[in-house]
Amino acid sequence: MATQQSIPQSLTVVPFPAPKGITQLELGFLLSLRGRLHQLQSQVESAEQSIKTRLETGATLEPGDHRAELKENFRRNVSWKDVAIRLAERLRMNGERYCAKVLNSTKPTRSTSLVLE
Repeated sequence: MATQQSIPQSLTVVPFPAPKGITQLELGFLLSLRGRLHQLQSQVESAEQSIKTRLETGATLEPGDHRAELKENFRRNVSWKDVAIRLAERLRMNGERYCAKVLNSTKPTRSTSLVLE
């Protein structure tokens, strides 16, 4: 009768060849790139805000390949709608009609975004 040899349950696989070490130069470069990314994001936000502000005040756009315009949105916050319907029905009111009345009396929030093409 052959005996069954036990096999270790956890084997560590070592890749061959061993992975290349990470240098301090690489880490410093990554940190430098992150810092530059932060600077670029800040510059983009500043440039977008400048163009947006000038468009809002009526600045003209030079003719050419690119165009910029403001997209205006009006939104009413209606996250409360389902709760209000349940409450109205609990008070034996028409929930949909009540919510429509509240929504009509809610002042919409204006937001603008810059569209570049």
